[in-house]
Amino acid sequence: MTMEHQLRQLEARMDDLLRIATQLRQDNHQLRERESRLLDERAQLVRKNDLAKARVEAIITRLQSLEQEDS
Repeated sequence: MTMEHQLRQLEARMDDLLRIATQLRQDNHQLRERESRLLDERAQLVRKNDLAKARVEAIITRLQSLEQEDS
């Protein structure tokens, strides 16, 4: 194997590594954006769940007070 051939192989490997690194950066960026969206969605769902829980608890309290009034 000549030195020139070895240099070409090294250059090809470097090009491959640069392509892979670029793809990994893009993938990482997309994953971070997705994570951010999912965290936002989760926070919204937690808020909605808390609101629904509070409403159900209020209904239960009202029903209990009505039941006590009827007794």
